[in-house]
Amino acid sequence: MTALIEIKHLSTTFGTQEIHKNISFDVYQGEVLGIVGGSGSGKSVLMTFMIGLIPPQKGTITYHLGTPFTPYQAGVLFQHGALISSLTVLENIMVPLKEVAGLPEKIAQDIGMLKIQMVGLPLDSAFKYPSQLSGGMIKRAALARALALDPPILFLDEPTSGLDPISAAAFDQLIKHLQQQLKITVVMVTHDLDSLVQICDRIAVLVDKKVLIGPLDEIEKIDHPWIKDYFHGTRGERYFK
Repeated sequence: MTALIEIKHLSTTFGTQEIHKNISFDVYQGEVLGIVGGSGSGKSVLMTFMIGLIPPQKGTITYHLGTPFTPYQAGVLFQHGALISSLTVLENIMVPLKEVAGLPEKIAQDIGMLKIQMVGLPLDSAFKYPSQLSGGMIKRAALARALALDPPILFLDEPTSGLDPISAAAFDQLIKHLQQQLKITVVMVTHDLDSLVQICDRIAVLVDKKVLIGPLDEIEKIDHPWIKDYFHGTRGERYFK
């Protein structure tokens, strides 16, 4: 498989606390990679590095996109949506289209409406403000904005957090559908075991400052206390015996 992102010898320290120790792995083009780990394992920090918001302290992250990587080439769905409260859904989606791509108002509006349809929102939600939306609609609106510039890679931070089981399952299926239709790469930080099982091709587990990565059926068999508790605890009983 073709590596879209190469992470090599990444190490991170905050004060005296070492978070990552010489981590190396690849993200393959067209896959859905789930990143899991306990609190304080450095999942969100790792994603921040991969998005390009800040450089890693040690090590390298290399993108193979054909052009020098900038954060604008990545779509990002933040945990709570991070929509601008004073703008409508359509205006939120238009922000990167106008400010980054420099598109005229009318073209940005047309593209914004297409993205709203793409994520399964009703068209009249375009003119609503974030405070008028349900949690699931906020996630979808934020996803539409993340996809505004047709990024080759999409980063999701806890995409199903705060959603009821039905909404979470529907959002998982939306992500998988869009990933297949748009042929994009998805990197997802999550605690949601259902999401890992339903849509991820590989799982990266951050434990003991290292990363263990592979298909789910291999990862869940690893003899490690955190992995056993996570995959074979009460929530994992319906998937793993």
